[in-house]
Amino acid sequence: MNSTPPSERDLDLGCIWNNSFAKLGNNFYTRLLPQPLPAPHWIGHSCALARKLGLAEHWLASQELLQALSGNRMINGTQPLASVYSGHQFGRWAGQLGDGRAVLLGETSGLEMQLKGSGRTPYSRMGDGRAVLRSSIREFLCSEAMHGLGIATTRALCVIGSDAPVQRETIETAAVLTRVAPSFIRFGHFEHYSANNQITQLKTLADYVIERFYPECRWSDKFAGNPYVALLEAVCIRTARMVAQWQAVGFCHGVMNTDNMSVLGLSLDYGPFQFLDAFKPNHICNHSDTEGRYAFNQQPNIAYWNLFCLGQSMLGLIGEPQLALLALDSFKIEFPATLHRLMCTKLGLVDVGSSGSPLPVEEGVNFQADKALIEDILKLLTHDGVDYTIFWRRLSNARGGTETDSVRDLFVNRSVFDAWLLRYSERIVNLPKQQVTDLMLQSNPKFVLRNYLCEQAIEQAKLKDFSGVATLLALLESPFEEHPGFHNYADFPPDWANDIQISCSS
Repeated sequence: MNSTPPSERDLDLGCIWNNSFAKLGNNFYTRLLPQPLPAPHWIGHSCALARKLGLAEHWLASQELLQALSGNRMINGTQPLASVYSGHQFGRWAGQLGDGRAVLLGETSGLEMQLKGSGRTPYSRMGDGRAVLRSSIREFLCSEAMHGLGIATTRALCVIGSDAPVQRETIETAAVLTRVAPSFIRFGHFEHYSANNQITQLKTLADYVIERFYPECRWSDKFAGNPYVALLEAVCIRTARMVAQWQAVGFCHGVMNTDNMSVLGLSLDYGPFQFLDAFKPNHICNHSDTEGRYAFNQQPNIAYWNLFCLGQSMLGLIGEPQLALLALDSFKIEFPATLHRLMCTKLGLVDVGSSGSPLPVEEGVNFQADKALIEDILKLLTHDGVDYTIFWRRLSNARGGTETDSVRDLFVNRSVFDAWLLRYSERIVNLPKQQVTDLMLQSNPKFVLRNYLCEQAIEQAKLKDFSGVATLLALLESPFEEHPGFHNYADFPPDWANDIQISCSS
């Protein structure tokens, strides 16, 4: 499949390439080249990520790189491959899956680079291996938006379009997204080798992940002599922190299948995602999720369920089920502690010790009172359907002496909110005002990637106008800044935004 290079001359980007995943052996992947994309054109790119990769910025406007990242030309030093994995989808075992439309080029500057939408692979399962314009723009912008928010995530270097037709519910146009991450290994990789009773390959995979990403598991005091249970615990902790970040910022992933979960605790595979508008804890952002399995308030439980599947797949290495359960318990400890800490920072709650330095909020004398403050404001936001992002930003500005009344204006039941506000004011009255304000403004973004903003940029892009993509990227790269002149991007969503439906189809 795709055994001949699409170009006789490879492109030299001046990068040093490696592919450590390729060294695991042929049981882990199939070597192949991306399929050429006809008449590609640039849609958007991240200069910040290019700099991190050591990629000279002049490449980002070049026809040479355009051809290479659309599959029409090889990059010197890369070793393209598609990996195999399995997984649970919507709670059901789906069997063998794999990179059905993605090709891993290799790694440079310690980061792997992958082309998503690059054509059929042996794991395409009757699919065409292509991605479409709308989903590629959504993932490009959301990857960089999550990075701007400080949330663990895969990233996106660029997105490339083409007029090549792709059949989905309707005829759409093709696109290729260049994704970047330290690794794209998923829970489903472990599930694949466990399900096929390939313990040698399972151990090879686990050893690779430990040596490259979790070397501390080799000398864990807690699990001395058993690095595999230490690995499971480390993945649980990273996953707990990631999901806590999602909940704090109001992010719905939409399709938390085990094959969409990263062993590095990275937000992965942006499909039918959504940042909450009105705060509705049971909100379902995926139109295909008819049972609400992946509703916003279910995400922590699903993350644990997925980790339990990962633990089961690693039992052949861990040995004792009780050890695996002990490792899994770390999620139950880390998630609530991290979420509480994040919510306290959103409220600007910092306890100051005798030395004058901040103490972790879980050690503060106000823990129970702070917990009640958080729970009560979330109940109020739910009851009145208050816009989640706008509330937190206005509250942050109110601590800075502006928009005090505008916070109250968000609530229907103002007397109840006033009572909460009084308790909150009493809590922070003795805290340094500037420190509280700065913490809140650095914790509560002004800009998030709302679905309607994404839809507007996509509609422009369909007309070959990519200015909307560029504007959103600039705002989302620094979402805590004010960005004068762009206030409308941080305003309430229009009524028609309620009718937007996003499914898994891409």
